[in-house]
Amino acid sequence: MQTYSAKPSEVAKKWLIIDASGVVLGRLASEVAKILRGKNKTIFTPHIDTGDHVVVINAKDVKLTGKKRVNKLYHRHTGHPGGIKTTNPEFILNSQFPERVIEKAVERMMPKDSPLARDQFGKLRVYGGAEHPHEAQKPEVYDFASKNPKNKR
Repeated sequence: MQTYSAKPSEVAKKWLIIDASGVVLGRLASEVAKILRGKNKTIFTPHIDTGDHVVVINAKDVKLTGKKRVNKLYHRHTGHPGGIKTTNPEFILNSQFPERVIEKAVERMMPKDSPLARDQFGKLRVYGGAEHPHEAQKPEVYDFASKNPKNKR
């Protein structure tokens, strides 16, 4: 028996839409990262992009368990001396760009520093509300919340 290796011409990419309202952030991010990489498919090949396109809607309604919404801290550095900036998910979710919480959570679960990883992450689209401009791609609904009772709060 030989090991199967997928070729780029054999990969059929689908469009999936996930509703993030009431869904736990970490569980959602790990499932989205798995779909973007293609690890949910039987033809997964590490060096080929076998993943699907993912559209996440209602990003502003994502849930964080415990007191993480207020107590969790995100740090970044401007590059200047003393330039560390700190914020929390509550501030980001109430800001103009609530989709950044999901984008960063998924990005941190993807492989780092490779052209393939950047291409795979580029297939993620996150929207704060229920409207999205991808109706022409006919995305299939991926009901993540009903897969496990712990997924929804």
